Amino acid sequence: MKQINTYIDSLFTKQDDLLKEVLESIKENGMRNISVSPSTGKLLTMLVSISGAKKVLEIGALGGYSGICLARGFGSEGTLTSLELEENYAKLANTNLSKGGFSDQVTYLTGPAIQSLEKLVAEEKRFDFFFIDADKGNYENYLEYCIQLAESGALIAIDNVLAGGTVADPDAQPKRHTEFMKQFNQTVANHPQLESVLVPIGDGLTLSRVK
Repeated sequence: MKQINTYIDSLFTKQDDLLKEVLESIKENGMRNISVSPSTGKLLTMLVSISGAKKVLEIGALGGYSGICLARGFGSEGTLTSLELEENYAKLANTNLSKGGFSDQVTYLTGPAIQSLEKLVAEEKRFDFFFIDADKGNYENYLEYCIQLAESGALIAIDNVLAGGTVADPDAQPKRHTEFMKQFNQTVANHPQLESVLVPIGDGLTLSRVK
């Protein structure tokens, strides 16, 4: 799986100075190197662009890598609302998004994402693209909130659904969230309000269209 992703990244993504700088800033701030893969980021940009999404919600900002990829998809016309537990992470992400020229188009809500999602539901906000890349234990909760906040036909992208490939390999050493992701994938695949497919890029990206 790693070898395949290295091949895809090397062939289909080019050196990106801004995203390289984001990764360096994450390392300098002592944050975990868990941003999406280059190809996953490129796919997110393409999906936002192709779908014509203008109101994007991101759950999990980290240092702003995925935020930049999402914002590049809507260019100068869209907005990004990003939920992040850690205030210092949100500040770094905001700095990096500003370097990309998106400072006026992104809003950060800090604190537990569930609370921010409840606030957005209460305010009757609506979005046409979602990206979930946060604590795995709340993935099902995040998914249900996204469905509540979704415009008809909205897209939901969910990262890390392969858990390093362990969800599909019975001989692999399971990760802490392997069994949870197996169950979550079953839930998404059979969800009556979603039409979904799992794309084996990066650590697995599920794409769901809200019916």
